[in-house]
Amino acid sequence: MWRRESPHVLGALVRRYGHFDACEDAVQEALLSAALHWPREGLPANPRGWLIRAASRRLVDALRSDRARADRETTANRLGPSEPPATDGDDSLHVLLLCCHPSLTPASQVALTLRAVGGLTTEQIAAAFLVPVATMGQRISRAKARLAAAGARLGDVTRADLPARVASARQVLYLVFTEGHTATGGTDLLDVQLTTEAIRLTRELHLRLPSDTETAGLLALMLLTEARRAARTDDRGDLVPLADQDRIRWDHALITEGVALVEAALPDGPVGPFQLQAAIAAVHDEAPTYTDTDWPQIAELYRMLDALAPGPVVTMNRAVAVAMTEGPGTALAMLDPLLADRALDRAHRLHAVRAHLLERAGRLPEARSEFREAARLATSTPEQRYLLKKAAAL
Repeated sequence: MWRRESPHVLGALVRRYGHFDACEDAVQEALLSAALHWPREGLPANPRGWLIRAASRRLVDALRSDRARADRETTANRLGPSEPPATDGDDSLHVLLLCCHPSLTPASQVALTLRAVGGLTTEQIAAAFLVPVATMGQRISRAKARLAAAGARLGDVTRADLPARVASARQVLYLVFTEGHTATGGTDLLDVQLTTEAIRLTRELHLRLPSDTETAGLLALMLLTEARRAARTDDRGDLVPLADQDRIRWDHALITEGVALVEAALPDGPVGPFQLQAAIAAVHDEAPTYTDTDWPQIAELYRMLDALAPGPVVTMNRAVAVAMTEGPGTALAMLDPLLADRALDRAHRLHAVRAHLLERAGRLPEARSEFREAARLATSTPEQRYLLKKAAAL
């Protein structure tokens, strides 16, 4: 309930009162109040309205008590708790665009939006950025302070602002979806609320910017990835790798929609990273079986992606495709430079990919060691179980 409603509640308050940082504090206090009252009194008929009224009262009280800020005092006197903002409408996309304010660095835009719109914890965001939790907490605090200093308000975001902010918005939505697709921690591999919200917001962004081919590519990538969700875990919630998934369980309506978006976007404008990733996902989804996968095409698409938007994740994914076309030895050589990066050495994904390639190369003792190291570094329980199972099998 909190993750679903928090961006709407925050958006309603920011639209009426401004003061993003104060509004977020008030929304957090409203959640605490709900956690205390709802178990005793029952879920209200309109949870969002309840949260907005509770947060509004706390915000106005805080504004009135801040005597050092004359403008806040004036605002508080003008807007009393008897005038809470309306509960209808959807402000979540507006909050997303506000968090992508040009006064913020791209990294701060992403971090703040993951917190305000995605409902992710500071720990989850820090894991996504491969930085310490304290560092991420400071980054989010500075971003809120900069928004306040810039006088940014929800109503200031207009259609003319969209092109300048849409790149950051896309990156944020992609990270929200990624966290839902494979949670960085906890006992569940998937967080359907996050993937559903990311797809919903991306659909809305695509409707507002229908000619933006990268937004279309991002939506296609999400749909083509989400199409496999039902087959990604077994009855116990354990991870099922792509090679072993029951493709009958895939959502073929989502695949059809995603493929259509890719086919419409690619010829229509400059090719971007999300379009290429969507094209790769489409090749996987259209293969009747894993053995029928067109690996040469996937390897070529990853080569293009590596030239356009190089990065360690692209290198790791490309190495897997290269292993299927040129052999694991060539693929392992591609990963060697990544081992020198201390941040990546703490990331379980690199060790998991190396373990997979070492296994294909027949270097089983090394593969077993890498699977165990990947399991040690993983913070997701289903991924830990899968990696340890792979190590035990060797």
